Amino acid sequence: MPPPSTFRVVLITGASQGIGRACAEYLHARGERVYGTSRDWSARPPAPFEMIPMDAARAGSVEEAVQTVLAREGRLDALVNNAGMGIAGAVEDTSLDEARAQMEANFFSVVRACRAALPSMRERRSGIVVNISSLAGLIAVPFQSLYSASKFAVEGFSEALRMEVRPYGIRVVLIEPGDFHTPFTANRRRTAASAVNPAYRQRFERALAVMERDETHGPDPARIARLLARILDSPRPRLRYRVGPLPERLAAAARPLVPPALFEWALVKYYGL
Repeated sequence: MPPPSTFRVVLITGASQGIGRACAEYLHARGERVYGTSRDWSARPPAPFEMIPMDAARAGSVEEAVQTVLAREGRLDALVNNAGMGIAGAVEDTSLDEARAQMEANFFSVVRACRAALPSMRERRSGIVVNISSLAGLIAVPFQSLYSASKFAVEGFSEALRMEVRPYGIRVVLIEPGDFHTPFTANRRRTAASAVNPAYRQRFERALAVMERDETHGPDPARIARLLARILDSPRPRLRYRVGPLPERLAAAARPLVPPALFEWALVKYYGL
């Protein structure tokens, strides 16, 4: 924990609920200067930290949010890209507009926020970018193909970005959560065609029921908040940190070691497909 006389300026996107809210509250309680963003946070419970409006789908809104923090604090020490959402449905039942919405929310929002925050960090030759990915960015989840694709994209983007900004004293880190108990489950969108196309319906419903069960019985996101604090305190954080139920973390670790056909068979059995 930083000394009482010092604090970090931290911007956390998607901080009105779930993982983002847990991280913002925890860091605020440690004495960090936390700014959270949300597209519409007026109906949420009051936050102990500062909330500012930001629509991650609009570059101008993202730039304005970052500039607000810089104008008030003079610096930005940490950017935590957490904003996102989930779309579920078979690929055949996912329209291109739905696919674009998923990528906009989970991938291009990260790109926009990084582009807005990096110039000030680079000038100060200091800063850290923490991108909230997912174990679904390492293991594709059936009937969440676009969600997995968005997180796979965040993984590759972060790997490349880490090498690009390293000479400027900027660190890039991925947090890869498994299933946690958050409003993400209730907020997940089903593709429109999922309700009318019978071809995949039964298998889709079975797989989705398994996902929702695992999420509902998952741990509290406070675990992610504590991990984030340790990452910010580390002088040399590594690229990837996995967090969540042990069986899920073991599955991610085992994937490179298990024959692909066997791993796929295990996933099919697990999701009842």
